[in-house]
Formats: sequence, C-alpha cells, structure tokens
Amino acid sequence: MKNTFLGKRIRGGGYALKGALLLLRHEASIQVQFVISILVCIAGWYFDITRTEWMFQFVAIGMVMSAEGLNSATEAMADFVHPDFHNKIGHIKDIAAGAVFIAALIAIVIAGFIYIPYLTS
Repeated sequence: MKNTFLGKRIRGGGYALKGALLLLRHEASIQVQFVISILVCIAGWYFDITRTEWMFQFVAIGMVMSAEGLNSATEAMADFVHPDFHNKIGHIKDIAAGAVFIAALIAIVIAGFIYIPYLTS
C-alpha cells in the first residue's frame, strides 16, 4: 500500500499535518492568527451567525492562515538560500508579507460585514 495512489495520498496528508503542527508550534505569527480565529469563532457562536456567514468566516480564516504559512515558508527558504542581508531577498520577503497583509485586510472587511449588523441592532 506504501507506493499505491492511496498510500501516497495518505503519506502526503501526514506531511501536511506535520507542517501545520510545526507552524502552530514554532511560528508566532500563526499562533497569533490561530488565537484570533478562535476568538472570532467564539463571537460567531455568541451572535449565532448564519451558515453562510460561517462559510465566509472560515474562508477568511483559511485565507489568512494559508497566506501566513506560505509567508513563513518563503522567509525560511530565503534565509536558507541567502542568510545575509540582501536587497532582493528583502524584496521577496516584503512581497510575501504583503500577501498576508492583503489577506488580513480582506478578512477584516468580511468580519465587518458579518459582525457590524449584530453589534448595531
């Protein structure tokens, strides 16, 4: 089963789970995003948001956490390839951080659409 299609998918899923756990254990930015996502989910239960609002909320959480994970991987790879300061490496890291910033801004907008009506009624 080790080299079958299904075996390879299961092994790949194990690597992905390992990567997610490594992110949660060692990356402060992911830890902060994880805590924020828990708080937002608690708010969702408190305000009894709709199923559609839950879907948008989870997409936003996934978008930010995924971007944060890719940013961490990009930074680690850049540091491995060129440990000393280099303008091009700095530029690459800035772009990766910018992607997280954009994802976080969109997530804030989504949260506003979901929660502002609950807070103003």
